Amino acid sequence: MEDEMKHIAAICAAAMLAATPVVAQDATRTTRVEFAKGATSKAITGSVKGYDTAIYVIGARAGQTMTVTLKTSNASNYFTVMAPAADEALFDGTINGNSFKGKLPASGDYQVRVFLMRNAARRNEVGKYTLTFGIK
Repeated sequence: MEDEMKHIAAICAAAMLAATPVVAQDATRTTRVEFAKGATSKAITGSVKGYDTAIYVIGARAGQTMTVTLKTSNASNYFTVMAPAADEALFDGTINGNSFKGKLPASGDYQVRVFLMRNAARRNEVGKYTLTFGIK
């Protein structure tokens, strides 16, 4: 009887594992943005799909002015700008649109995060974009 109970327990455990859904990881890719010698701007093309995020890292100094413009094929495609070691966005495109210009508060690596809003991400839509960076 004890062996039969162990056998049933093993079958139940295997069935529970088989029924557990596999959760796919959302893709996040990180790219460092570097300007050509003497240049103050750079355009990058890319795309995001579903819940993917593209992160662009750009080094800058406090007091410089950064511009970022997003041209996209998807109206639900936005970006945020994160200052070095910040907990909140310096700029949120979902509120302020697809163009940022601002004086930078700190020196270090800034992150520009490109993504789709949840309504489009849920439908696994694609946003093809050109992101133009400027630092002066």
